[in-house]
Amino acid sequence: MKNYNNESNPEFLNSYLVHLKIVQLHSERTIQEYYLDIRLFLKFYLSGKLGTDDAVEDIDISGMTEQDLRNITVTDIYNFIFYASDERNNADKARYRKVSSLRSFFKYLEKVAHVIEADPTKDIDVPVPKKALPKFLSLKESLRLLEAAGSTDSRRDYCIITLFLNCGMRLSELVGIDIKDIDFYENRLKVLGKGNKERMVYLNNACIEALNSYLEVRREKPKAKDEPALFISNQNKRISKRRVQQIVENSLAAAGLDGKGITTHKLRHTAATLMYQYGDADVLTLKELLGHANISTTEIYTHLNNESVRQAVESNPLANVKNDHKEDT
Repeated sequence: MKNYNNESNPEFLNSYLVHLKIVQLHSERTIQEYYLDIRLFLKFYLSGKLGTDDAVEDIDISGMTEQDLRNITVTDIYNFIFYASDERNNADKARYRKVSSLRSFFKYLEKVAHVIEADPTKDIDVPVPKKALPKFLSLKESLRLLEAAGSTDSRRDYCIITLFLNCGMRLSELVGIDIKDIDFYENRLKVLGKGNKERMVYLNNACIEALNSYLEVRREKPKAKDEPALFISNQNKRISKRRVQQIVENSLAAAGLDGKGITTHKLRHTAATLMYQYGDADVLTLKELLGHANISTTEIYTHLNNESVRQAVESNPLANVKNDHKEDT
């Protein structure tokens, strides 16, 4: 959703999208989800107001005014939720997301744009969908994955798997690492997380050894000397997200772990689970380590220092796993 001046949208909607990007610092994917939910609601509301037989998706909302927004009531919101459930077969999770999108939109209209005086979503009561337990690899399966990645003789691929399993970083964070972001003196690296928030990720012995081993090979590529990215492709450019996903998929298949629904994000869950189960990492430590924005109310009173995060990484049972590379392909 990179076009924030879409003529098919009313001006207030385009302004809200800009707010999400510039002020809230949401990703393009998140903005797109908000946009589709809100646009659908506006089309649904206008369809009812006009009493037309046209499909909701075909309604033109470009002419909607701020007065239209002031006329929206809590009943309109509930009717939309029923429409999403009854006619669009939206499950609990999808309906809850739509309500969350509308809450954000109307909060902006009231508190930021001052277009409306009362937020119609304020008293909306929608059950929170049940969260499924995240998928992750066991310690035994994680060791198999590391072994499979090491057997390819690709130090880059082994390093990528090692960082995922030991640091719990996101795919976008791993791809975005530059060589200058690594501090070998302090054994840590800087990553750029959601909302362009920087955080430090501490590196245990396994990560340091894998990085040093990979960098030895990387330095032998003269065409890559001007590329700032840590992980590079065969074209000596920053590796793509899709290529990293393929590396993970191939390693999982080689370890006999394909078909379990494991993705790069599930490796992030795996790292957190291993540190929680086998180390001394508590929930608050994991929150800082993973770069999460929210935690329960009681935990906001607890302050974490960086040393506890470092100890959590060191406690990962994969911290001292080594791989002896004899050649690189």
